[in-house]
Amino acid sequence: MTQLDLNRVRQSIKNQIGSKIKISANRGRHKFVTAKGVITQTYPNIFLVELENTDGNDQNKTVSFSYQDVITRDVRMMLLEN
Repeated sequence: MTQLDLNRVRQSIKNQIGSKIKISANRGRHKFVTAKGVITQTYPNIFLVELENTDGNDQNKTVSFSYQDVITRDVRMMLLEN
């Protein structure tokens, strides 16, 4: 992983703020959790995704991921059509 890779991923995600995505996160031991959400904010080391409400609560859940997780494929993202 180089600084160029990190900057490229960071800029790509920043350009997609407000976009709907499908995200899969590695939870260890070959288990992936998949959810749909919207990229809400980016910061120098992390980005935030507001997940769709699937459990019937009034509030959506916001989770954070690091850009390194995307590079190492611990987090996989796919853009969805709006």
